[in-house]
Amino acid sequence: MKSMLMLATATLALAGSAFAADGKTLYNDKTCSACHGPNGNKPLMPDYPKIAGQNAKYIEKQMIDIKSGARANGNSAAMKGVMHLVSDAEIKVLADYVSKLKP
Repeated sequence: MKSMLMLATATLALAGSAFAADGKTLYNDKTCSACHGPNGNKPLMPDYPKIAGQNAKYIEKQMIDIKSGARANGNSAAMKGVMHLVSDAEIKVLADYVSKLKP
């Protein structure tokens, strides 16, 4: 019984890792495209940032700060509403994906 539980836990962990590795899927599933555009360069509102091609560490820091509440200025309230859906591992994957999009 214990070995079956360990196997199920390992399987779920691997499935989560495999999903998190796909930045494009995360970008769409976590609704990033709704505000920043399908390629991160055509935001919904003129004052939303174009995020395509931004430095990955910068994007990661902004998402972490918005999620934690350390950043609460400007339009961060719009993102705060969805950041609870994004894990720390997914933040890294999203930041890497966005950094490779064409501005």
